[in-house]
Amino acid sequence: MLYSDKVMDHFTNPRNLGKMDDADGVGEVGNATCGDIMKMYIKVDGDVITDVKFNTFGCGSAIATSSMATEMIKGKTLEEAMELSNKAVVEALDGLPKNKVHCSVLAEEAVLAAIKDYYDKNNIEYDTEVFKKLEEPHEH
Repeated sequence: MLYSDKVMDHFTNPRNLGKMDDADGVGEVGNATCGDIMKMYIKVDGDVITDVKFNTFGCGSAIATSSMATEMIKGKTLEEAMELSNKAVVEALDGLPKNKVHCSVLAEEAVLAAIKDYYDKNNIEYDTEVFKKLEEPHEH
């Protein structure tokens, strides 16, 4: 399968790429099987994600899904961002090859990990169930 135009666009022109030194939350997730690593930084005001950046070490799909995920959570509340599913990211990119769908799962988890980090740093209580998937081993 060829990549969609949207995947190619986000791969060649990733949005929100870079580091954020004063981030309110940082999430880093990786998949040992494929070697992809994603780091996501969020800036939070009230409970709204006002800015988001990412660094991804991985294939084109990993970069494209990170880029799309950052676009989808910017300006959203933390609650809304936590509902971002890898399916929604894949759909927004007009699809991914089957063997690359795990990249979108990493993007979803990077968002969750950054929000969890923000909650932890600020001693904000949260439902641990929501973050359970961060502890599960990755399948390919």
